[in-house]
Order: sequence, then C-alpha cells, then structure tokens
Amino acid sequence: MRTLLLNTIAAIVAGVAAFGTGGVAAQPQEDRLAAMRARGELRVCAWTGFYGMSWRNPRSGELEGVDADMARALAQRLGLRQVLVPTAQVGMLAQLEAGACDIAMSGAVITPERAQQVAFTKPYFSTPVLGVANRASARVRDWQSIDRPGVLVAVAEGSQAEAAMRNSLRRAELTVLRAARPREVEVLSGRVDVLVASLPYARGLAEQEGWVRLLEAPPRFGEALMAYAVPRGDAAWLAEVNNFLAAAKSDGSLARAAERQGLQGLVVY
Repeated sequence: MRTLLLNTIAAIVAGVAAFGTGGVAAQPQEDRLAAMRARGELRVCAWTGFYGMSWRNPRSGELEGVDADMARALAQRLGLRQVLVPTAQVGMLAQLEAGACDIAMSGAVITPERAQQVAFTKPYFSTPVLGVANRASARVRDWQSIDRPGVLVAVAEGSQAEAAMRNSLRRAELTVLRAARPREVEVLSGRVDVLVASLPYARGLAEQEGWVRLLEAPPRFGEALMAYAVPRGDAAWLAEVNNFLAAAKSDGSLARAAERQGLQGLVVY
C-alpha cells in the first residue's frame, strides 16, 4: 500500500512537471539561483508553528525541527545567508507562488491540486495522522472511541487530516479550524474532543504539553507524502534542491535530523 502511494504521487508530480516544461502551457524559465547568489540570500517560507518540523522554541527563540535543520543545511550548501519568511500554514504555498520566498520548507503535503500551483521536490517524509485528546477528558480515550455521536473532531483547514477524516467519519461531527490561534487550544479548552493532525505535529505537541494524550490511528491512516516546494518554471532550481535532498538522504543528515525529533521512521528514500 505504501509503495502504491509513493508511486501514485510520484507519477502525479512527474506528470505536472513535464506539463510545465513543454508545449504552450510551459512557463518561462527563471534563473532563481543567480538571483539568490546576487543578493546573497536564500529566502525560506515556513510555518513556525509546525511542531517537529519548523517550530519556534519560545525559550530560545530559535526555529527547531527537521525542516529547520534542512533549511540551514541547504543555505550552507549554497553559501548563502538564510532568511526566514514566516507564513501561516494555509498560506505558505501562496506566499511562495507570489514570490515572497525561494522555497517552502515546512512539511508541505503533496496533492494534485498543489502540484498545479508549485513545483514539488521528490518526497522526503511519509507520515500518517494521530489524534490529540486531553488526558483530563474521559470522552475520547483511544482511536476507536472517536467516531461516536456527540464527539467533536477538529482538523486544520486544508490539512491531510481534513481529507482523511471527511472520508472516514460517519457518526462524529467534524470541525474545520480556520482561526489563527493554535489549534490545540480547542482541545485544551474543551471546545472539541479531539484534534487530528500529522504525526510530526502531534508528537511534537505531546513533548511540549503534559496534558496531551495521543491516540494511535490504524497503521498508515491518512498517510501523505511531504516534500519541499519551489516556484514553477525554474528547472535548474528544482534540480538543485532535489540534488540537495538526495545528498541529505545519502549522507544520513536527513535521518539524523529526523531522529533528533523522534521521526526517523518517516524518512522516504
């Protein structure tokens, strides 16, 4: 099943990339690498609330996580200064498309719709979803107790969890969170019974907050592929980032970054 998922998404991305580099629909090539070197900066769009991937530690003020480590490594490889462009989760790819940054490095999930908007690298993570509940609540104590009448299930707008739960819930009520405040506040306050989120986010939140109870979903439930995203129309820049990813997988630096966050089992080779 996992191999099928990988092959299907890879085919989608490859097809979109081919469509974007030939024929009447092709976009003009841009020499983004030359522009970055001219200004001496790599501008990175990232959602700074993504636990495990790109979250700002309130104690140190530093950005931490797998993608934060990889962004620093990419800038170092290019000999450029990294400039962080903080974004909202939902608006990250729109910011990239608008030219606010050179690359989005914050756990972007590959979808056919997004592949029409931006160019994705080869995937580096494959992640399922988990449930996040409050330890103080007795309403939802495991995954099997989620889909019951009266249970309020929250997902972030546009997330992999939204699609997964829309397709699976039959009796519980689904709430799509569009507010700017941290989504876990809805669980802590009791306004919802459970939040369903990607495994990196859920595990990272559990490490930071003692009130969190993680609910293990069935194996690979809601599994999705994560990749980095660059603007369409620059094959050289996309190839450069793919070469960086290949090297990070080969030399173990990606695996070590994942291990520091307890996410080593998610790396896609």
